[in-house]
Amino acid sequence: MSVDYLAQAFGVSPETIRRDLGNLDARGLVRKVHGGALPPLLHSEGTFSERMVEDPKAKQIIAKKLRDIIQPGDTVFMDTGSTTLIAAEALVMTHGLTVITNSLSIAMVFGRADVDTHIYLLGGKYAPGNDQTIGPTALEQITQFQVDHAIITVAGLDADIGATDANVDEAHIARAMMKRANNTVVLATSSKIGRRAAFRVCELGGIGTVLSEGPPGPAMMEAFLRAGVSVP
Repeated sequence: MSVDYLAQAFGVSPETIRRDLGNLDARGLVRKVHGGALPPLLHSEGTFSERMVEDPKAKQIIAKKLRDIIQPGDTVFMDTGSTTLIAAEALVMTHGLTVITNSLSIAMVFGRADVDTHIYLLGGKYAPGNDQTIGPTALEQITQFQVDHAIITVAGLDADIGATDANVDEAHIARAMMKRANNTVVLATSSKIGRRAAFRVCELGGIGTVLSEGPPGPAMMEAFLRAGVSVP
């Protein structure tokens, strides 16, 4: 969409449009190009190893917030993700948990802890890149459980689209876990908020709680509140 078209449509100067497009580009809502703007690119993710070193302080803050929500004796799903792996390390001393996960790394974190955690590792096709199980077998096994919380990570949280993931198999796993949970907790660093990825997980109304390292921007907070999402 061109600057001249937008200036005519809104009855303002081209300079005003350029300034506004610059602000929108900085927020990731459009891509500013010469003479106008384009829709934002869908977010893609790096390898699991690369994601493990991204935003470590933010992920630690999120993990501590999760520890305040999960109570001794709770039953939880945890999907594969760098933030859920760090969250697992924060939950290891919570007694009496039952943890169902498709992540071998998360299962090992709880397995090494000297506490009374019950760990169920979902079967299925092994995906070594993210050290996880995926596919029809994992999805079918998820239906055998009913849990207090589904703890999931996403690649993007958008006011209009909702939660999205960059990996289709992980999106299927997240959706299946949500269906068998009384509450869904999404762990998302602020870098994920306002982004869109290729595969839709759910609308915002399907989420119970979003945990991030800080409050989202006003527009996103309004969208969360309108959808009934708790943002502690």
